[in-house]
Amino acid sequence: MSRQEEQNTEMINRLQNMQKELFMISNLNKAFSGVLDKNQFQMVLNQSLKSEFHFNDFVFIRNVDLGIETFLSSIKIENNITENSIDAYFEKCQNSPEPLCIDLKELSDNQTSTPSYFLSAKNAGLRMAVGFCLPKILNDNNVLFLFYKNYITSDDFPERILKDIATQLSITIRNILIGEQSKNNQNTVQEIIEKPILEKNNKEGFHGIIGESEGMKNIFYKISQVAPSESNVLIDGETGTGKELIAQAIHDLSSSSKNKMIRINCASIPANLIESELFGHEKGSFTGATEQRKGKFEQAQNSTIFLDEIGELPMELQGRLLRVLQEKEVERIGGNKSIKVNTRVIAATNRNLEKEVANGNFRSDLFYRLNVFRIHLPALRDRKTDIPLLANHLLQKHNAKTGKKIKGFSQKIMNDLCENPWYGNIRELENLIQRNILTAKDDTIREMDVAKIVIPPITDDNLEIKTLHQIEKEYILKIVEKCNGKISGTSGAAKLLGLPPTTLISKMQKLGIRKEHQFNKSK
Repeated sequence: MSRQEEQNTEMINRLQNMQKELFMISNLNKAFSGVLDKNQFQMVLNQSLKSEFHFNDFVFIRNVDLGIETFLSSIKIENNITENSIDAYFEKCQNSPEPLCIDLKELSDNQTSTPSYFLSAKNAGLRMAVGFCLPKILNDNNVLFLFYKNYITSDDFPERILKDIATQLSITIRNILIGEQSKNNQNTVQEIIEKPILEKNNKEGFHGIIGESEGMKNIFYKISQVAPSESNVLIDGETGTGKELIAQAIHDLSSSSKNKMIRINCASIPANLIESELFGHEKGSFTGATEQRKGKFEQAQNSTIFLDEIGELPMELQGRLLRVLQEKEVERIGGNKSIKVNTRVIAATNRNLEKEVANGNFRSDLFYRLNVFRIHLPALRDRKTDIPLLANHLLQKHNAKTGKKIKGFSQKIMNDLCENPWYGNIRELENLIQRNILTAKDDTIREMDVAKIVIPPITDDNLEIKTLHQIEKEYILKIVEKCNGKISGTSGAAKLLGLPPTTLISKMQKLGIRKEHQFNKSK
């Protein structure tokens, strides 16, 4: 076998192992996301986690007011809470980014220096402990110890897999604690505050995102990677692919999930108002500023701000946004005081920002500040295996809203849905399903007007070179004319294009589409 063939074989093996690992991580996260009590947790740990990590026993330790508490354990521990003492091993795990391997054989039998859970494990004939600190959720400190009968080293331990399921383990512990609080009717006020967190984590799919295709599993893996950090994230993809859902999932899995994520659509706000929306203004700073107002960045203090359609941000404001990202401070319009902000930025765009930078429409330094961690969302036509899942999910969602009880789709309709190119992506699919629920004649959707957009092949004879600006302008004009100039409403151009009316109006203004253009043909 030649060296090239060996390299190719090695590459294929690596890709297969990576695919297998991603599948395993996805399955583990999915299994733990449905757990709501300790019995279920112990069952999943013993069945799913043990088959991958091959440990003999486990202990979850957490920090409480009285000291260190054993949250859940597969071995019997004499003292459940170590009161008013410093647990050196708990602190070591908290301060270490890597799992710690501890040889129980070398530990003292003195109860004052060795934690009771280690002594219990040692007495049970266990040799090694591997400790790992889980990400914080609402300031909870949790450490997982896995115990082995035989000697192991860090090389024998699947550290990468543990890191990728660690956030979900923290969320699961939090969910169990909230459930116990609810059952005992304790701390009622705190229950009301924390209830939405439990509801968010029980969303269908991966934190409300539906999909089981390989492309979406890779997206879930990336979300799990970046969520615990404070890195800026740039989400790109076609209109209607669900970029806001991705941003919400990242926020929900972050340490700031207890605070609300602040959203702003950079395309839906007029250019003369967006500066005030982002950075705030002082009273009297301009005509109409009758009171002081905090901007979105201040509102997102210690939380996340989601800047949708960041590619539409006017060039003159890109410099101000860059300064906020660099200095971590804002200055309101009309003010002379710098206000410190601790805010994570998640931006989204349906544009190719690299091309926008090359064309001089987007600042390169701002692009590099935003593009710390990139997530590209595939178009719906590139993940066709997810269409049946999405269609049934959207059917149930709008069934509840309309009060109808449509059970499903005929096989022919489902085949049509899977073959449609869906240029408006999930938003177009949702609009179509919502419309056909209302017109369905029985409990199964058997007829559906799935629009077919035919794109003629490009040849040398019919090729006409146009800029993207021209193509977009002409296409929007044709749709607006088709809708007789109507922009909003169920029969408006915005609905047909899968866009919010404000976004379409903003696009039309930027493309130079005036009112008289909309009716040229009729005139």
